[in-house]
Formats: sequence, C-alpha cells, structure tokens
Amino acid sequence: MSRRIRQYIGLIVAVVFYYVIHEGAHLAMALALGVFKQINITGLGMQIDVFAEQMTSSQMGWFCSVGPLATFVMGWLLVLFAGKICSIKSSLIRTCAWYSSLTMLILDPLYIGIFYRWVGGGDMNGISLIVPEIVAAVVATVVGVVNIILIWRVLYPAYTRSFDDEKKKGIPIF
Repeated sequence: MSRRIRQYIGLIVAVVFYYVIHEGAHLAMALALGVFKQINITGLGMQIDVFAEQMTSSQMGWFCSVGPLATFVMGWLLVLFAGKICSIKSSLIRTCAWYSSLTMLILDPLYIGIFYRWVGGGDMNGISLIVPEIVAAVVATVVGVVNIILIWRVLYPAYTRSFDDEKKKGIPIF
C-alpha cells in the first residue's frame, strides 16, 4: 500500500474515531440524563440533539463539556501508549494512531479556544453556562498549546523513529 493511500485511510479513521469519542460522549450523557432526541447529520458531520427544555443550565453545560473532555482524555491516552503503539508492526495502524492522536489533541482545543466565535458556538454555547466563556476559551487555548508542545516533543519523534526504523530494516510498509 502506498504511503499516500495509508495517509488518506489514517485521516478517515481519525475523523471517524473523533466523532465516535466526541459525539459518543454527548450521546452517553444525553441517554444518562434521559434527554436524547435524535442524531442529526450535518454538513460538517454529526450532532447529538437533545430535549434542551428538559435540562437545567448545569446539565446543558456538562452535556456540552463531555465531548471535548472525552477527546482530551483519549488524546492523552494515545500519548501515554505511544511507545507501545509505535512498536506495532503494521504501519497502517501506526498511521491511523498518529492522525487520531493529532485530531484528539488539537481539534477541540482549537475550536473551543479560537474558532467557536465564527462557527456558531457549538459546545461553547453550553460550556459558557457553567464557566465564563473567556475562561473556557483561555483554558482551551492553553491546553491546545500544551498539546502542540507534546506532539512536537514526544509524539512526532516517536512516530518518526518508528517509520524510519521500518525503512532502515527494509520492512515492506503496508
């Protein structure tokens, strides 16, 4: 399998994995609260719809917070297990894990820290019910910067080394 195809597969897997974790956390919370309405497929992906009128402000705040918190936890778990992941023989699995790590560590902090202002608010609309918007944005931005440093200092070298070792040993990359 060519490197380019492996990268495309890795990106697709990362996006699907992100939605499973992020929206799955929203779904679990909606089901736990008994307010699940439906799953909406939108132009940018999917969204869990709830009976908001049956929720308190605090419940709505936590409902909106669990998605980003779940991706944060999953991103850090992928970092903690990067050594083991990088020792997996399949370069396709490592590629999927690399792109998934990037997605989990960067997407929500970038969105909640910066881009929510231009894309309709999304989770920030609910998060701001329990934490002031500026506090949530600053915390998300700081988390994003820390995650980018973590990617640069830990993940990138580990994954680069794992793919370089494969090339040096003459192992077919598939």
